[in-house]
Amino acid sequence: MVAERIWTAGLVIIGDEILSGRTQDKNIAQIALWLNLQGIRLAEVRVVGDSEDAIVEAVNALRSRNDYLFTTGGIGPTHDDITVDAISKAIGVPVVVHPRARQMLERYYESRGGVTEARLRMARVPEGADLIENRMSGAPGIRWRNIFIMAGVPHITAMMLDAMAGTLEGGQPLLSETIGCWVAESEVADLLRATEKAHEGCQIGSYPFFREGKVGANFVVRSTDREALAACLADLRARLIEAGRAPIDGGI
Repeated sequence: MVAERIWTAGLVIIGDEILSGRTQDKNIAQIALWLNLQGIRLAEVRVVGDSEDAIVEAVNALRSRNDYLFTTGGIGPTHDDITVDAISKAIGVPVVVHPRARQMLERYYESRGGVTEARLRMARVPEGADLIENRMSGAPGIRWRNIFIMAGVPHITAMMLDAMAGTLEGGQPLLSETIGCWVAESEVADLLRATEKAHEGCQIGSYPFFREGKVGANFVVRSTDREALAACLADLRARLIEAGRAPIDGGI
């Protein structure tokens, strides 16, 4: 049996405000979910500050071992928005002003005071890049081969992702179903391991919690094969019942 090709992506979250705790990141979750629908798995995430050296190192490390690399943050109009410069340095190309990006900004800011030098910074791209549509603010995202340079503002990132839906090569979407149970995960660890081993192509994740004065766990079964997923789910449910537990479909 030939193993299915698994497409992966890395993500670099850029911004001192994330590391300081002043801003809570929301892009990891939405990018991971979007990638799953494209048949691509988010394999690793790194958070770095507004440091050119840190961005360069993170970009080169993650792009070297994944099919795709996404970055969020640092593409605005201010002096500390250095993502484009850092990525250009990482890939060894100069920074240029993209003519269509400039036109988009001129059109957007026509009734908002016009394009200033600061606003024009948002038209700068690594040489050879394409643009990612941004219906919100006129400032586009950037694609350079397998690197996607996106906004840090989550709802703008969401629009950029929507504009790219269906355009990336990937495998089968990763499907998942959940079973909950009021049990300490340590008490069913061997059961979970045996169930996963019996179902090739499926993974079972265990997520414990303490609620209502009791311990419990949600067991998330994942697979790209819907039939395999259903079989593994049914087997896990049956094994929990046999062990005297009461599985709850959909999780707790």
